[in-house]
Amino acid sequence: MVNKFFGMLVLLALQQNLLAQSPATDYAELPNPKPTNQASWNAVKDAKLHAAFGSSNLRYEKGKAPSEQLSTQWSVNAWRNERVHTQFLLWSATAQPPLSIKVDALTSNKGDKIPATAITTGFIRYVLTDSLNKKGEGCGYRKPGEYDSSLVADGIDIINKRALAAATTQPVWLSIQVPASTPAGIYKGKITVIGTKEPISLPYEIVVSEHLLPAPKDWQFHLDLWQSPDAIARIHRVKPWSDEHFKAMKPYMQMLANAGQKVITTAIIYDPWNAQTKDIYSSTVKWTKKKDGSWKYDYTIFDKWVQFMIDLGIKKEINCYSMIPWNLKFHYYDEALAKDTFIVAKPGTKEYTSHWEPMLKDFAAHLKAKGWFKIATIAMDERPMDAMQEAIKVARSADKDFRLSLAGSYHAPLAYELYDYCIASAETFPTDVLRNRIEKGLPTTFYTCCAEDYPNTFTFSPPGESAFMGWYAANKGFNGYLRWAYNSWNTDPLRDSRFGNWAAGDTYFVYPGARSSMRFEKMVEGIQAYEKIRILKDLSKGNPTALAKIDKILKLFEIKDLKSKAAADLLAKANKELSEL
Repeated sequence: MVNKFFGMLVLLALQQNLLAQSPATDYAELPNPKPTNQASWNAVKDAKLHAAFGSSNLRYEKGKAPSEQLSTQWSVNAWRNERVHTQFLLWSATAQPPLSIKVDALTSNKGDKIPATAITTGFIRYVLTDSLNKKGEGCGYRKPGEYDSSLVADGIDIINKRALAAATTQPVWLSIQVPASTPAGIYKGKITVIGTKEPISLPYEIVVSEHLLPAPKDWQFHLDLWQSPDAIARIHRVKPWSDEHFKAMKPYMQMLANAGQKVITTAIIYDPWNAQTKDIYSSTVKWTKKKDGSWKYDYTIFDKWVQFMIDLGIKKEINCYSMIPWNLKFHYYDEALAKDTFIVAKPGTKEYTSHWEPMLKDFAAHLKAKGWFKIATIAMDERPMDAMQEAIKVARSADKDFRLSLAGSYHAPLAYELYDYCIASAETFPTDVLRNRIEKGLPTTFYTCCAEDYPNTFTFSPPGESAFMGWYAANKGFNGYLRWAYNSWNTDPLRDSRFGNWAAGDTYFVYPGARSSMRFEKMVEGIQAYEKIRILKDLSKGNPTALAKIDKILKLFEIKDLKSKAAADLLAKANKELSEL
């Protein structure tokens, strides 16, 4: 027994070492803090592998045999060029050999096909999570063991074969990207679970409509998930901004582009957010104070990063953080001192203005030379109005046409001073301001963070709440959504999503190895719904009855009603009614 236990420890250590070397390798999940629900497995009463379709809006427990309503078949409505998904469950009271999933093309009764290459599956992995704090919020430091921890299904794996331990439920994500050229019709096919003596097949169908969803690059939804290049450099063990770093970043940023991302996150100073993440944001601009007191700015990294993202299709906006960092520290290299140093300067002071004016004048000239000035913003995050007004003065004195952005509270004097204005989900824009900003084509969005108990995108949040965001934006008249962290990973992100300062999962949507998540896929689902609603409204102009039906569907998505009406139920009702329009 001792030797066996020692062997398991060695194996785990090797797996962790492999993970450190390559995030694409397999890994062992952490032990489940909650005991196996043995009563549920006693009810299974056989040694077979079981399989059935579940719901993409639910997280199924690893140590409990499914008791929710399941089905041996699945049907979904889809537009052409839409990505649709669900999950199916594999479970057994006894251990099963390595299993893999075979996908077949879907065929209509007219012989048209959705090819197997458009269909992907991925084992959903279990990650450690926590819960809201005692105040019912996700903010604030969490002492180890202070809040309940559990394993939840979230990450979608890239490893295509997994063995199944006894008394285990293993969800699998099924995703179909309906080709834009697909003729309308009913397409039928199956997925097959291979590995046991008798393969198990689950039939399903996709009802494809005549409607066409645009490509993600053409979606009007303004998605802004902040990227962390430094986290990717750490996890992949590559030199920041090296060729190896950009190679490692490409699959993550391509996933983001495929979700309709519109914004490039750039740090133009060192540490805009006072080291709140595991990886401090390094500056993409090198600031140098020369011996004669003048300044030199090196934009080499900034240019390389921005062009890299533009080449992937993310090119609507470059948000440059930040003229107002949380600690008001501004780092630079001083040639006279021959070292890196910093000043602390408050907006409105002479020191602040003299530090920023020359940089912004030089930066404006550089952006114009690159052809990026009209898509660049000087961006701030949750800063007070007086500080924002002082920063705006400095920016506009450097160039009157500088665009600015803020994610924070609503301030009436800033309503039209800001190009990109994002407010917390608990706040609202005045109706006329929201309408006027949208008519002017200004990004006018909302965000969630650790402060909201629901809807949110924590790893313990119901997955349907991620889809809720797109529907909510359509209901309230916003044109997008912001979340502060796409990939700000903690120490062990594949296995433990807890961070310490905020509720688990607050710091990232996707996992190392360019693994997606249930939360990320459901968020894309909501964005697609936003686009479908926009298109249907355009098609329904002059048809008050049709427009009234759409508005009635959207009214389902009120935050105040969400606690009494689960997101899963709202989505089921809304999707059904939308498909009938």
